[in-house]
Amino acid sequence: MQSINLPSKPPSSPHPILNLSFRIFFSAAALFAVITMLLWSFVFTGHTDIDAQALNPLYWHGHEMVYGYALAVIAGFLLTAVKTWTGVMMPHGYKLLAIFGCWLLARLSWAGFGLGMTVAGSSISLLYVAAVFDLLFIASMAFVICRAVLQVKQYKQMGILAKLALLTVGNGICYWGIINADMSMTKIGIYLGFYLIIGLVLTIGRRVVPFFIERGLSVGTTEVIKLRNSKVQDIASLLFFLAFFISDLFYPNKYLLTITALGVAVVNIVRLVGWYHRGIWQKPLLWSLYVAFLGMCLSFLLYVLQPWLGYTHSIAMHGLAIAGIGMMTVAMMTRVSLGHTGRSIHQPPKTVNIMYGLMVLAFVSRVLLPLADMSHYLLWIMIAQGAWIACFVLFCISYLPMLARPRPDGLFG
Repeated sequence: MQSINLPSKPPSSPHPILNLSFRIFFSAAALFAVITMLLWSFVFTGHTDIDAQALNPLYWHGHEMVYGYALAVIAGFLLTAVKTWTGVMMPHGYKLLAIFGCWLLARLSWAGFGLGMTVAGSSISLLYVAAVFDLLFIASMAFVICRAVLQVKQYKQMGILAKLALLTVGNGICYWGIINADMSMTKIGIYLGFYLIIGLVLTIGRRVVPFFIERGLSVGTTEVIKLRNSKVQDIASLLFFLAFFISDLFYPNKYLLTITALGVAVVNIVRLVGWYHRGIWQKPLLWSLYVAFLGMCLSFLLYVLQPWLGYTHSIAMHGLAIAGIGMMTVAMMTRVSLGHTGRSIHQPPKTVNIMYGLMVLAFVSRVLLPLADMSHYLLWIMIAQGAWIACFVLFCISYLPMLARPRPDGLFG
């Protein structure tokens, strides 16, 4: 009997927001960015009863920005991009909801533990709950990516998987430190996660920033735009960055830190020069990516100067965080959300310019103004917090409706 090849059933989900991971994770990350920064503003000004003996409030803030906000954006991006890279369908519908549920339950448990919303003696149990769901979240994300990569033998993606594995280790170290009241271990876990994410941003940014600029500027013109990249730059950036974060985290020698941070800055400034085209300033979805990368380079220069000029390490670190995590993720989310919902990337919402401007204001206020005037430090931080919150409120207003609706062209995605 001759076999009959039936057409495969098209993918479906109970709601459009569960079609692909970028929809639910970008939506949740934006809402979480608003909520967690509002909570942090209350903690920072002393308007909560957080138990500083159980957890340094700075580490609560750091953990949730790294393993909460940033990892949500990375999950949304990678679980969508891997489908494009490999052609393998990523989790959608209830499977996607299960992965997202792990992230959400971890965040709710952290809120209960960190802000003391439970009765005395029971908050530590919430931390165990958070640890289980956080590690399940990263592990499930890594598993589906690994399965897709191995299925099509795209072994060049294994570097991203290695970083996800190390992020799982970093988060585990963080929880181990908190449970055992070892703040030095907690700090290592948070900074390890932070620098791994910056490493991911440098890796993914090296791929997508020149690609997006080439694609974005080629529309409506006969000019062939080919931006420069080189393997030598890739290797140099990776090696300098690896040496930099090992030095900053495990071997704080000011000479080594200066040399390695300068190496990262110089390599990526050379990269930026090769990527530059005057046309980017006409397209906010392009200049935002470029400015985010530039902010990272400036932040590495702040690391270079910090041991010699004496300002706090926190200023350089926050510069890298706002540019490399804040600005870069907003720039990526605003573009990816348009393209993957079937909308024109050449006609973004008019609010995107304001969003990017607010993130630049957050960088200037949190990083540059304290260097010029430390006497108004609290004011500068409050302005930066306000700019961050306003940026993501605008993102929610502009993008959540399109992320929650079907594609206009009727396709699944």
